[in-house]
Amino acid sequence: MSGGPAGRRSPGEPEPWGGVSPFSIKTKLGALVVIAVLITTGLMMIAMRTATELRFITVFSMIATLLITQFVAHSLTAPLDDMNAVASAISHGDYTRRVRENRRDELGDLAQTINRMADDLEAQDRQRKELVANVSHELRTPIAGLRAVLENIVDGVSPADPETMRTALKQTERLGRLVETLLDLSRLDNGVVPLRRRRFEVWPYLSGVLKEANMAVPARAGIASGSGSHTRTDVHLHLDVSPPELTAHADPERIHQVVANLIDNAVKHSPPHGRVTVKARRGTHPESLELEVLDEGPGIPRSEWHRVFERFNRGGASASNGQGGDGGTGLGLAIARWAVDLHGGGIGVAESERGCRILVTLPGETSVQS
Repeated sequence: MSGGPAGRRSPGEPEPWGGVSPFSIKTKLGALVVIAVLITTGLMMIAMRTATELRFITVFSMIATLLITQFVAHSLTAPLDDMNAVASAISHGDYTRRVRENRRDELGDLAQTINRMADDLEAQDRQRKELVANVSHELRTPIAGLRAVLENIVDGVSPADPETMRTALKQTERLGRLVETLLDLSRLDNGVVPLRRRRFEVWPYLSGVLKEANMAVPARAGIASGSGSHTRTDVHLHLDVSPPELTAHADPERIHQVVANLIDNAVKHSPPHGRVTVKARRGTHPESLELEVLDEGPGIPRSEWHRVFERFNRGGASASNGQGGDGGTGLGLAIARWAVDLHGGGIGVAESERGCRILVTLPGETSVQS
């Protein structure tokens, strides 16, 4: 028997013997009835041949049947007691308990299901705690900076001149961007962000996104960047669309979030006077689109590819080149992933000879409308 650990049948796997497992509860109960009938019949035959009184045969038959029934019942109720104890522990917040998976029947399948549920709940609880800790940390920094500026003004240490107020405004803007980003993620999680798909020309659209990214630099110079707005002025942005008349069918506002956040991430991890390239190609379906954002930075180790789009994950590349420590929230790529998921597309890190290459695929008109 294959398909599960230690030869155990996986849930949903067709059972042998005409759909009934030889180790299933149905088989065991059927065998119990057959054994009880055989014992009773055998004792009756013995009574007829030996002239033993019927009452003794009846007593022996009942005792044997009860012993076998007790044995079978214990084998069925013992794992249920174990499952009940584990379920009770989970209901009280203890997600470390697990049910022993040493059976090949329906109770074994149930034990696997409970253990998978416990694994999922434990992972969600860990993510919730990490989210609270990370959000607290992210909110504490701009609040502390703003409080310090205001305390200096109140105590007379710093005058309320335009330069001091601009510093306070910068901290307020960063706090506002962080809250707005968290609200975006909350809306995406709850599925309340509608998609407004339409057909648009890719070249002028992406050209406008890159132009906005460049214009945001002088306006935000000296401010810790938030989602989709970098502060590097030495990185060149290049656009490559083929064919030039390429069109796509998607929500332009959400795709703007995707491209802007990918550019922001690529720019922050680029070397001095580096180059970030945004490529657009036609996909396999009508009005589908493939987007690539490439940088010339240190790249991402393959072991970290699966963590790139996790919330508050800043990666380790920024520390190596000294360009990424600008106070980014670590939410930009999570926003990009969710926006792509809303379209039914895919986003991930792809192979690249140099730097990092993020590949985005949008299914176009074949996607399911939200």
